[in-house]
Amino acid sequence: MAGLADLVGRARAGQHRAVARLISLVEDESPHLREIAAELNPLTGNARVLGLTGPPGVGKSTSTSVLVSAFRKQGLRVGVLAIDPSSPFSGGALLGDRIRMHDHTTDPDVFIRSMATRGQLGGLAAATPQALRVLDAAGCDVVLIETVGVGQSEVDIVALADTTVVLLAPGMGDGVQAAKAGILEVADVFVVNKADRDGADETVRDLKHMVSLGRREAGPSWRQPIVRTVASAGEGGEELVGALDAHRDWLVDHGELAARRARRAEREIEAIAVAALRTRLGVGHEALDRLAHRVAAGELDPYAAADRLTAAGR
Repeated sequence: MAGLADLVGRARAGQHRAVARLISLVEDESPHLREIAAELNPLTGNARVLGLTGPPGVGKSTSTSVLVSAFRKQGLRVGVLAIDPSSPFSGGALLGDRIRMHDHTTDPDVFIRSMATRGQLGGLAAATPQALRVLDAAGCDVVLIETVGVGQSEVDIVALADTTVVLLAPGMGDGVQAAKAGILEVADVFVVNKADRDGADETVRDLKHMVSLGRREAGPSWRQPIVRTVASAGEGGEELVGALDAHRDWLVDHGELAARRARRAEREIEAIAVAALRTRLGVGHEALDRLAHRVAAGELDPYAAADRLTAAGR
């Protein structure tokens, strides 16, 4: 792709239009994706990747804005990927989280991009890993990824972020509901936002009880802290950054940061390989259509059909 090196150079110099152009190329699945990845990848690995998730209305965008302010006070360059639901008509991002982050829109060291899920499950857009690579290569010290919301299927952020923050608010369900939604498995840090409201103490107590029930996974143990914030008033930001820094130190000390990033790369490689395999096997092609009809009619079992499709793609 002509001018790619120049485009990357301008992005690293902090030119927002160059960064936006690169993200648009990966979102639109440009034919030059391989060239873009090859150009960007040697420049990555420096950004802290923080994921923020939680039920809709809990204050994710406002909390993201508070974190941006806290990191900017430290002189860090910050990127934000706000994953929004898609418009059923245009396919574009529906909410436009820039509205809630207006204090940072003129800051040359803050880049905010709303991305549409376009029907992708898991709380993220399909192009999020590539967009993250762009912001990392462009020199962002911290990248904040705000998901659509959390639910039993919306846990992809765990595979992408170094640290995942789960936000809750008083009156949005008890600890049992949190466990059912998979929140305990997602969180590295809990935040009880809107902590000035009635019921905040109860929410914190429920979370402490659920955290005490057991560890999340095998390996080194990290006990998730619970931070109270009132993001709309800018309260609790420093405490949250302190919890994030503590988790970062723990990840480094236990070798978990490198392990998480290796798993992130593994998932991305797998996704690319599966997409290439689907193309090679002609998914959507008439051969698959014929096999599907034979399986539906009871003439062929799905394993035999898969064998035939695989053999045809060799």
